[in-house]
Amino acid sequence: MNTKAGNLLIISAPSGAGKTSLVHGVVKRMQNIAASISHTTRPRRPGETDGVDYFFITEPEFEKMIQEGEFLEYAQVFGNLYGTSRTQIDRILDTGIDLLVELDWQGARSIRDIYPDTVSIFVMPPSEKALRERLVARRMDQKEIIQQRMQAAMSEISHYREYEFLVINDDFERALQELCLIVGASRLKTASQRKSLRQILDRMASEDSV
Repeated sequence: MNTKAGNLLIISAPSGAGKTSLVHGVVKRMQNIAASISHTTRPRRPGETDGVDYFFITEPEFEKMIQEGEFLEYAQVFGNLYGTSRTQIDRILDTGIDLLVELDWQGARSIRDIYPDTVSIFVMPPSEKALRERLVARRMDQKEIIQQRMQAAMSEISHYREYEFLVINDDFERALQELCLIVGASRLKTASQRKSLRQILDRMASEDSV
């Protein structure tokens, strides 16, 4: 049995802030870490792969998972449902692998209530102007959807104070390095170290008290 459960790290950001690219960058650069894959009823976009970008399922399938209590959290975003699977998270953490989970501020609150040792990170765009330019440059949404995303982004940003770490994604490489540093620091937290070094730490603490 693995004595060290992996660390759970939540990353939140407004749409267009670049958090997905950053998460992929961390997973590619660091060892022993994975990205959680959400379930969604959103149609698959060109270049996306089922089971890699998302688990693309139908609305009836999503509703069935809700009824079975499979989701730790779920939400409706721009008419589509998104959910985080409890089974997936627990399975990965139990292997000792750290897990990055992309969530909005509401989902982050729900996860923190269930996993109190969760590390929370907020990714901020450098400015409102830069965020709008990124959303337009993606060429994925019509103007009215972009405006809705901007309004949602301002609401999301207002919750940044609820997070332990704040990363400004002005320069991608710098932001990626900062995220990697946060992941590394999370592995050195006392609670995390005690999972893997419990016997050694308990013995030394016991000897010191004699």
